[in-house]
Amino acid sequence: MDPGFIAQYLLNGIVLGVIYAMVAVGFTLFFGVLDVIKFSHGDVVMAGAFTALATYAGLELLGVSDGMFAAIVITVMGIAAMAILGALLAKLLILPLRNAPPLNTLLITLMFGLALREAVRLFYPNGSNPKPFPQLLPDAAMTIGNLELRLDSVLLIVLGLGAIVAVHLLIQRTRIGLAIRAVAQDPETARLMGINFERVVLMTFALGSALAALAGITNGLYYSEVNFGMGLLLGVIGFSAAVVGGLGSLYGAIIGGFLFAALQTIGAVWFSVPAYKDVFAFACIIVLMAWKPTGLLADKSAERV
Repeated sequence: MDPGFIAQYLLNGIVLGVIYAMVAVGFTLFFGVLDVIKFSHGDVVMAGAFTALATYAGLELLGVSDGMFAAIVITVMGIAAMAILGALLAKLLILPLRNAPPLNTLLITLMFGLALREAVRLFYPNGSNPKPFPQLLPDAAMTIGNLELRLDSVLLIVLGLGAIVAVHLLIQRTRIGLAIRAVAQDPETARLMGINFERVVLMTFALGSALAALAGITNGLYYSEVNFGMGLLLGVIGFSAAVVGGLGSLYGAIIGGFLFAALQTIGAVWFSVPAYKDVFAFACIIVLMAWKPTGLLADKSAERV
């Protein structure tokens, strides 16, 4: 098989891995701090992309034509909006149910995601149909054999990896990160040490939702299209990546995201029908979970973040 052909699939897999890893890290943050599986996370990915798309429509009305400037603005707006949404969700729906059975929290996040998805479908103009996402990044490309190295793909990879590294440094090197790790390790002791438990939870949900928005925008910029149901598959893949990597482990979520993308890439190369790549990837994840139920990098319960 031509090396350029393989390299093209590898490049595509890296972009997908970055997107999946950002979604998976959000699941890990929520579970690490509050033992919550937030099943509306995939719909937050979708909402972030649509917020960016609506922002771009506003910029067009204002006559903004600079692509890179528009890309920065829509990214900042999407991230900020979803960070606020994540904090509000934690404040109004999740924290009040902290002492309720876990099934209650699971159901309320599931229903919130459904409501968010249907709101976009019903109230966004022509929201039921796929929407073209603006191509705002430079479209320069270098062709090497069968490999087309696109500048926008490289920029998206750098952006996504930079965001993941920034979250890692935030968790490991800052006082906010220390507070998050303390709450994840022992919430009651953290409170006795003077850490504001509610504030830490709100910041964690804002951070995870901001990453979700960036994943949605990256997905839109890469595929040049978004739709109201995109969060369903991305949410399932992100959750699967977090679980197979070790739910609660930041490194596990990153590895799980890239592993899932690698399995999809292998499936696409192996089978003549690319649609089988998801079937192949999920089948491999099922086998991995049967072999390693706690995940590849299962952390101790006291060190989940």
